[in-house]
Amino acid sequence: MSLPIPLHRYPYTEYVALEKHSPVRHEFIAGEIYAMAGGTPEHAALAASVLRHLGNQLPAGCRAYTSDLRVRVEASDVTTYPDGAVVSGKVVRAADDALAVTNPVVLVEVTSPSTEAYDRGTKLEVYKGISSVREIVILSHTAPHVVIHRRGRDGAWSSVEARQGEAVEVEAVGAKLRVDEIYRDFEPA
Repeated sequence: MSLPIPLHRYPYTEYVALEKHSPVRHEFIAGEIYAMAGGTPEHAALAASVLRHLGNQLPAGCRAYTSDLRVRVEASDVTTYPDGAVVSGKVVRAADDALAVTNPVVLVEVTSPSTEAYDRGTKLEVYKGISSVREIVILSHTAPHVVIHRRGRDGAWSSVEARQGEAVEVEAVGAKLRVDEIYRDFEPA
C-alpha cells in the first residue's frame, strides 16, 4: 500500500479521541490517520488459525492478542492494529495512549491483495523498530506460506520461511507453527 501525500497533521490526542468513538479502526502514521479496510472471511479465518495454534503453545506469562490490540511504535510515531500479537510478562502501555501497548515480542500479519506490499515493506520496517519485538510472522493470503522475520542476539534481522508440509519455530515463545495445520481448510482470497 502506498500512502498518499499528507495534507494535514493530526495531534495524537485527536487520533485517540477518534478511536474511542469510531466503529472503524484507524492507523496513525506520523500525524496522518488512515481508515483500515475490513478484512475478508478468509483473512479473518487465517488470522484466527495462526493465533489459535500460537496461543495454545505459549508458556506461562505470555498472552496472545487479536487484531483488537492497538500497538504504539513511539520511535516512528505509528500506531496500528496487527492481526495478532504476543506479549510476554506485564503489558506496558503507551505514555500517550492508555489503550495501546508498546512491548509485544511477536507480531502477526496476514497479507491481503491491498496490503501485501505495505505489510512486507513499510509496516515490517516499523515493527522492527519496536525494541521488544523478537519475531514478526507474516502469512500469505494466496498460498500456504509463512515467513518469520527474527531479530538475532546481535540485533541483526534474518528470515526463515515454511511452505506446505513444513513447520517453523517461533523461538521467542517456543512455539512451532505447522503450515498444513494453520492453512487447513484454507481458501485463497
